[in-house]
Amino acid sequence: MHIPCPYCGPRDAHEFVYRGDAAPQRPDDAAQMADYVYLRDNPAGQHREWFFHAAGCRSWLQVTRDTRTHAITAVVEAAAAKPGVAP
Repeated sequence: MHIPCPYCGPRDAHEFVYRGDAAPQRPDDAAQMADYVYLRDNPAGQHREWFFHAAGCRSWLQVTRDTRTHAITAVVEAAAAKPGVAP
């Protein structure tokens, strides 16, 4: 799988560190914190995820990819990512 970094161009996925689902929003309520930390969906299809370009420009990216085919449809730098917006 190749990830098109906006700064470095297309790079092999081994240069990146996967950091999880980009959709969950941190709750204000302490009672919901356990669900936020431990419960995650495992969707089939379009999914937004955080990646860190550890072996390159060291930037955070929000990648939208199809979990069935690994086809990447969008890459956005973290500062431009819109929280809570579905892919």
